[in-house]
Amino acid sequence: MKIVHYVNQFFAGMGGEDSAGTGPELRDGATGPGRKLASLLGDEHEIIATAVCGDDYAASHPEFAAELVARAKERGAEMIVAGPSFTSGRYGMACARIAAAASEADLPALASMHPDNPGIGEAAGTTVVESGLTARQMKDSLERFAAAALKIASGEELTARDGRIGPVARTNRFAADNAAQRAVALVLTRLGGDRDATEIPLPDFDSVTPAAPIADAGEALFALVTEGGFVPFGNPDRLESARATKWVRHSLDGLDSADEGAFMSVHGGFSTVWANADPNRILPLDVAREMEREGAIGRLHGEYLGTTGNGTTVADARRFGMEWAADLRQQGIQAAILTAT
Repeated sequence: MKIVHYVNQFFAGMGGEDSAGTGPELRDGATGPGRKLASLLGDEHEIIATAVCGDDYAASHPEFAAELVARAKERGAEMIVAGPSFTSGRYGMACARIAAAASEADLPALASMHPDNPGIGEAAGTTVVESGLTARQMKDSLERFAAAALKIASGEELTARDGRIGPVARTNRFAADNAAQRAVALVLTRLGGDRDATEIPLPDFDSVTPAAPIADAGEALFALVTEGGFVPFGNPDRLESARATKWVRHSLDGLDSADEGAFMSVHGGFSTVWANADPNRILPLDVAREMEREGAIGRLHGEYLGTTGNGTTVADARRFGMEWAADLRQQGIQAAILTAT
């Protein structure tokens, strides 16, 4: 097969965070870890090109994946592989998006990341194989990645024994035992000491380490972000009132307050009467402007970012957070004030 391999800016040798805003490109042949991957794949398969994109750009421009996959198909790609991304969240999300875009384009695809990578939430409907925790496990990760890619190239399905992780499409099947028998067996297993045995694995919610405080708020560029369903009056973007699948951005330039009739909340988890009477209750633009004038904060960013937190899935919320962070970093923002309901 002719294969295109996706890596981020770091593994392409372009640089670290200083190059995270680099846009998508396609390079001839294998690059970085792709060289070792190519040798593991053997002579029957060829990495004809390496797709590259900066982590920040990929997180804030989801359309990059379809663009790169289209370019790969023009080059004659018959399969797309992405990673390994280990536990790097933006890189993992990019790998998942590349794999998903390839699947939509009817190309076999495979991504590699650690089970704790936030990109797993973006990988529904795609195939992901487990990598190590960090790049120190690159050798073992590439060997597993290559073995899985060879299996997919031959038309076989990956299983947990191959290191497959992430969501797998549910299929109906007949169980050997009825529900009562399985329930008793599970209880006995639990009583026997196996506290993790289950027929329905529960999600594992991770914890987030807070960022270090900024040295001087009076010199910093701040942004306002919110999950309060805050939108311009009339909700022109049609932001959902619950189970949001997207986020919005709108200008605050020239505004000293979020006035009634100019903004509103579409949040479906509480009565918005008082919020819509004074939208500053959701996005405190009036107080932020006062702090800006007093010098308590250096300057306020000219846009706000917003979504609705009511019933939103953990996977979507995690994606919004990574996209916001990447976007704000590209704008040079040093601190964000997040208002919730």
